[in-house]
Amino acid sequence: MNAYYAKIKKLEGKFYSIEYHHVVRDQNQLADYLSKIGSSGIKIPPGVFVQDLLVPSIKEEKEVQEIPPVKQLVLIVPLPTADWREQFIKYLTNAEVPTDKIETEYLTRRSKHYMLVDGNLMRKSAKEGIL
Repeated sequence: MNAYYAKIKKLEGKFYSIEYHHVVRDQNQLADYLSKIGSSGIKIPPGVFVQDLLVPSIKEEKEVQEIPPVKQLVLIVPLPTADWREQFIKYLTNAEVPTDKIETEYLTRRSKHYMLVDGNLMRKSAKEGIL
């Protein structure tokens, strides 16, 4: 709808005068009826012609706005990290721990919930208990 409004605004200077009248939908029964037909999917009555518009009837003019570098957003996407299970498998097989103290504590605490079965990391069930 904005594209149509912009087109009308450009053409205003080519006329001697223009009057705009906003008609409230409640007072425009014909438009209200047609919109209900379109949205509900009921059978179209005789005398009402339908034309499917596959593309807009006017072209939208796209303005390219220059954004100053100060207002530009820079998005840093981290590279994909290793599988989260890898650190648990390394710890359970070779006792390898990360260099960070907090990560090491996290790993040792959480690894109690896992065990290796044929090289696959499995979560211990409640019956097996936590060692």
